[in-house]
Amino acid sequence: MKDIKSYIQYKGEQIPMVFNLNVMEQIQEEYGSIRKWGEMVDGSDGEPNIKHLKRGLMMMFNEGIDIENEDKEQKRAFLTDKQVGRIITEIGIEEAIKKMLDLQTQSTEVEESKNM
Repeated sequence: MKDIKSYIQYKGEQIPMVFNLNVMEQIQEEYGSIRKWGEMVDGSDGEPNIKHLKRGLMMMFNEGIDIENEDKEQKRAFLTDKQVGRIITEIGIEEAIKKMLDLQTQSTEVEESKNM
């Protein structure tokens, strides 16, 4: 895994987004597997499941916020389900899915070993 952080611009604010082992664990606990969750939100079978899209993005946003809060004196509040819905409404469902899947792909790409 790679430690990659992405951002979504919303109302003049940069909202961090992270897909890491913590997020993967949350998704597995809630949905059984990352693949199952991904199939629910990618829209490949017609339309994405909005509830699960919001939930996954909320996990990624809040992990990004939590990481940033570690280094800040003034802590940023975690996002709620409704706030995430407003962000998705602003940027669009397709763009939200694209950002989420791009981050997931970039974070889980395997680098070739230099010893091979």
